[in-house]
Amino acid sequence: MYYYKYKNKYLLSKNKYTNLEEISSNECFSNDEIIYFLGQLDPKKSKDSFCLSCPSLMDIKEETLEVLKEQSYIDKVSYPIIKKIYDRKIKFINTNKKNWKENLDFIMPKKWKINILALGDVGSTLLIGLKLLGKDYIEKIGIYDKSENNTLRWEKELGQIVFPFEDGKLPKVDVVDYEKLFDCDMFVFCATKAVPSLDSNIKDVRMIQFEENSKIIEEYAKLARKKNYRGIFAVVSDPVDLLCKKAFLASNTNEKGEFDGLGIPGERIKGYGLGVMNARATYYAEKNEQTTNYAKEGRAFGPHGKGLIIANSVTNYDEDLSEILTQKTIEANLEIRDLGFKPYIGPALSSGAISIINTISNKWHYSANFIGGVFMGSNNRNLESGLEFERLDFPEKLFEKIESTYDMLKEII
Repeated sequence: MYYYKYKNKYLLSKNKYTNLEEISSNECFSNDEIIYFLGQLDPKKSKDSFCLSCPSLMDIKEETLEVLKEQSYIDKVSYPIIKKIYDRKIKFINTNKKNWKENLDFIMPKKWKINILALGDVGSTLLIGLKLLGKDYIEKIGIYDKSENNTLRWEKELGQIVFPFEDGKLPKVDVVDYEKLFDCDMFVFCATKAVPSLDSNIKDVRMIQFEENSKIIEEYAKLARKKNYRGIFAVVSDPVDLLCKKAFLASNTNEKGEFDGLGIPGERIKGYGLGVMNARATYYAEKNEQTTNYAKEGRAFGPHGKGLIIANSVTNYDEDLSEILTQKTIEANLEIRDLGFKPYIGPALSSGAISIINTISNKWHYSANFIGGVFMGSNNRNLESGLEFERLDFPEKLFEKIESTYDMLKEII
């Protein structure tokens, strides 16, 4: 193992870097700060950085779904490293990225500045949720919509929501200009163009939205690149997983059409669609005595639609019960549409506001994240040391289903 110091940051690696100052292991571990582990991965299929949450990640050669699996290992490394790993104090840095040193300076904000694009049904409901839930975590919320009157309406409406006689103020809501959309810590993409009408018989509306929404998200992903944006690019519009990939490719491709990896890092693009699927599964699970354990033992994986996987329990997995829950969850939106309403409140709050609040407060939440070139939905959290996936001891049949969904998403884009 090699140990280095760079601009008051402590680094270690199994590889030798001749352009870095070498130090002793004692000096490297003599503080409680985050230490940076330098590794080398394919920049097109791997994140720029992530939380090194288990010793096996020091030997990772490529990112695959194995990052979701609980790992067993033989302890052949020194105790200080193991302690740092389990304290979540080591951040993996992919030095195959041209601008990898920028990751050494990334610090999560104490209070976040969040900008929201588009104030339709989903965007406006998400805005209300962030306003009410964000007092401890959000400094201010910027809003932008193609309709100036709609933007002004929401600035006025949200400015008139307060808790009386309390010291802690709710986050302020301000109108932002197009050119300043990426002057923030998190940009929330809620724009959408093609939403099928209520009288349509389309069961999975996500793919209908994909073509038109792809064009919109590419515009903003390229704007993010132009602004050298390094915050979180949050995607709430459907289909979140596929739009995340579009944003990643558009942002990291230069004017010649070549991938250069100089746009938004993969780990800072997150798709928020799985939260409501977990919430819907919880709703239906509580109506069946055989599945009431879902809220504590169950998990959701994959996209917000076709390919979704609901596991009734990860410790007592039952394939039949899981299939029933999965089907009910996928069709939950149809029940709302049959009543004559668009099913946007649950997604805006469970997938959007609640999951975003959990993201910025370092808590576990559901979102789609970059794994080997695919944005895959699972339980995860964002720490100072980077993105951490929940690792589980999967039943074989359950993991095979997750792999099938992963392969399906890989083939689409």
